[in-house]
Amino acid sequence: MRLKFIFLYPLVCLMFVNIVTLQAQTTCTEIGQNPSTAFPVCGTKVFSQESVPICGGRTIIGPPCEAGQDGGLQDVNPYWYKFTCYKAGTLGFTITPKTIEDDYDWQLYDVTGHAPDDVYTNPSLYVCRNWSGDGGATGASGAGRSFNVCGGVGQNKWSIMPTLKEGHQYLLLLSHFSPGQSGYDLEFKGGTADITSPGIPTIKSATYHCLNNSISLKLSKKTLCKTLTSQGTEFILTRGTGTVRGALGMNCSNGFDSDSLIIQLSAPLGPGDYTLAVKSGSDGNTLLDVCGNGLAVGESVDFHIGTPPVVELVSTAPVGCAPDIIKVVLSTPVRCGSIAPNGSDFRITGTPTGSIRAACGNCNGLNLTDTVFIQLTQPLVREGDYTITLVTGMDGNPITGECGQQAGPGQTVTFHTADTVSADFDFALNRNCKVSTLDLTHDGANNVNYWRWTFDSTDNRYTQNVTKIYGDFGVKHVALLVSNGTCTDSVARDINLERTLAALFTVDPGPYCPMDIATAKNESWGNIISYLWDYGDGRISTGPEPLPQQYYPTRREQDYRIRLIVEDNLHCQDTADHMITAVMSCYIDVPTAFSPNYDGMNDYLYPLSAYKAIDLEFSVYNRVGQLVFRTTDWTKKWDGTVKGKPADIGSYVWMLRYTMKETGKKIFRKGTTVLLR
Repeated sequence: MRLKFIFLYPLVCLMFVNIVTLQAQTTCTEIGQNPSTAFPVCGTKVFSQESVPICGGRTIIGPPCEAGQDGGLQDVNPYWYKFTCYKAGTLGFTITPKTIEDDYDWQLYDVTGHAPDDVYTNPSLYVCRNWSGDGGATGASGAGRSFNVCGGVGQNKWSIMPTLKEGHQYLLLLSHFSPGQSGYDLEFKGGTADITSPGIPTIKSATYHCLNNSISLKLSKKTLCKTLTSQGTEFILTRGTGTVRGALGMNCSNGFDSDSLIIQLSAPLGPGDYTLAVKSGSDGNTLLDVCGNGLAVGESVDFHIGTPPVVELVSTAPVGCAPDIIKVVLSTPVRCGSIAPNGSDFRITGTPTGSIRAACGNCNGLNLTDTVFIQLTQPLVREGDYTITLVTGMDGNPITGECGQQAGPGQTVTFHTADTVSADFDFALNRNCKVSTLDLTHDGANNVNYWRWTFDSTDNRYTQNVTKIYGDFGVKHVALLVSNGTCTDSVARDINLERTLAALFTVDPGPYCPMDIATAKNESWGNIISYLWDYGDGRISTGPEPLPQQYYPTRREQDYRIRLIVEDNLHCQDTADHMITAVMSCYIDVPTAFSPNYDGMNDYLYPLSAYKAIDLEFSVYNRVGQLVFRTTDWTKKWDGTVKGKPADIGSYVWMLRYTMKETGKKIFRKGTTVLLR
């Protein structure tokens, strides 16, 4: 809130703050107090406002104020003025308070191409302002030194005259900071810009409306709403018979001027030629623009009223699939109120039969419609030809056009419906071991002429019947969309291609020592009629249960493949493989010497054949007891280096701890080995 007098009048300022706070809580409702309802102004007039209603409190935005000046500006008891620049130049104006010591502030905006209320949110619309805290006359004149005068006492009451652009629209805000409701005079003078609307108003066109017995007039420029009498005494029909009984300016309920008028007549006009003329109204003048320029007495406009067109049923809009609403198009608009709500103005015939339960129009603000919506009791789901016939409704009134012309009964329009369709499909499944063939078929009923099959969202087919081959098992997603050009339907199914045969077995992968027995466990399923076991060492068996096997490798470690082949009653086969490892020895020992010279013989030191040892720890120490190597993985070998450098030749002590995998027995051994080069 702007505290403009706090240094000089602290007590008075407190009163002002309270008053302005009260004002800020009040919404401005009178026309002229908001940007969208601004007063139109003319450069040749003095505009006098005797009082200002208490309201306002919206924040006013603009450029930043200088240090020490108040930048929290708000409109207080505001009034807004709008004008157009007809010739570029400077704008000078004076605001003179009725009570001369009152403090009035102002701000000017260029709102060309913008909504009026954008002044509260768009800083770029700002042109200039003066929010001086001193009372007295203010405005824009040669006495100004700045375009931007912020709040606070001692500020210049005058701002520099801004330069206006030709064709641009402007808004001027006047804000009354002082308490009370005393008004002001606003006068535009001293500048070179022209804001006076040129020319006088004229009538551009006139159109007669039968529906409400009125004539709509379009003027060449806006005129003040207050210069139009409610009885329309400024107008008279000089040709043709008719009496003006009222007039209304469009948008005059929330504005000051209008260029569109509605002239109300006392009775309908018949076909013929008419002239509407301007005369001096009961208020002593014709319609005046903001600068006082009036419609010329004797100004007139001719209009013709033809014979009302015949109301005819033209056609029905496309009905689509399973229609329950039929749109009937008319040759000319009819009165919405003449359509019987229960639809009794219409009758439907056809096979299969249908019935009507309601009707309404596509009514606009003039209560006219050129389309009637006929609501059926139920959708028409079968193919058929239908006729809509216009009859006399149960209300006893015919459907009536805008000018009272009655639609002749017996008129008809026809339409055709299509059958609804079903995308339900059949399929046959043929199995050939791992290959599954789906034969999918659709009956094509009800004139279906379009098919789209979709398999697992990736494969599309467009024929009535489709064959789909799968080389694997599982749930397959199949969808079908069908159409007959009018109606569509879709179905999605999950088809489970179940596996009927599986060769399965389990076996410990080893390693197996020479005396160990490898025993597989058969877990195959299906209608199996034969088994073939291949144990990978030249031995086979053909029973359902595998035979225990001992392996004698020719190398220290050797892998063997155990394979099971099963065959079912359809002579389909399936195969399963597992690999096992057999070793020549499982005796754990540590060499007494090794030579890490990388000749491929005895290059490493490690516990040999520790296949069945768990929790193993192998450590090597030099002759002074320093640890030179340690591992918990027996396959990780000491290469005879310490910190990347060759270890000394000589004896080393090793220690070995482990647990036997099969018995759980814990073993500890130690010994010496000799490193040779």
